[in-house]
Amino acid sequence: MKIAIFGQFYHKNSDVPVETLLRHLLKKNADIHIERHFFDLIHSEIEDDQKYDVFKTFDALDSSFDLLISIGGDGTILRAVTFVKDLGIPIVGINAGRLGFLATIPKEDIEKAIDDILNGNYKISERSLLSITTSPENEDIKNMNFALNEIAVSRKDTTSMITVETYLNDEYLTSYWSDGLIISTPTGSTGYSLSCGGPVITPDTNSLTLTPIAPHNLNARPLVITDSTEIKLKVSGRENTYLVSLDSRIATINNETILTIKKADFNVKMIELLDESFLNTLRKKLLWGEDKRN
Repeated sequence: MKIAIFGQFYHKNSDVPVETLLRHLLKKNADIHIERHFFDLIHSEIEDDQKYDVFKTFDALDSSFDLLISIGGDGTILRAVTFVKDLGIPIVGINAGRLGFLATIPKEDIEKAIDDILNGNYKISERSLLSITTSPENEDIKNMNFALNEIAVSRKDTTSMITVETYLNDEYLTSYWSDGLIISTPTGSTGYSLSCGGPVITPDTNSLTLTPIAPHNLNARPLVITDSTEIKLKVSGRENTYLVSLDSRIATINNETILTIKKADFNVKMIELLDESFLNTLRKKLLWGEDKRN
């Protein structure tokens, strides 16, 4: 099996899960490739790291890979998706911090989880993505124009609100007067959209959510639509530019640019262990939230 490993950081929460993962993989008959920047971080932080020199590195992935292991948090998985793109390589997330909705394997279960995956004891959750095009074309978005969680527009360099003129399948919906607007996939419904009052949607639901960010319109509420809908946005405001974010990636866009957002023509495959489910993770997340408040 040809396995890619990706991480963004190496800090006090990462050392134990990273070393546990690497030590365990050394025992397996697998072809291991570590993303080059992460490999350099490991070399700089781990003492006696020569034993990991047997691992190879990668700068980009191709269809020859069977699996990508992301180690970090949900944000690390969102970045990992930019390597996988439309290649169909399954992704599994090892959580190096608090409970995540995407990075669900806790550090104490790494060895068992890896054994289950290598033995084929898992299921695949297909996750839809969003794609975006701009008119006129924007070079910062053109080559990486998709997002797993959400695409959001927001104000830039001003405290004033922006106006987001919104069309669904070319029919005018409304003009949101707000700090911005989030278009979320079901996967992203537990992220930025949720923090702005959006609903939680199960990953297998064929829907998208429009969630305004701090709207001034008193009647502006999150809206759930079918994922076959094409969304067009035109933003105006006191400044000449605004921000578009695709998960963690940000681009500056000129006012009056037309944004066209729709469901992407490919999915991302997330690995779930047989004893895992979205609802189980949701229960744990909600209980954890209650514990933190009490």
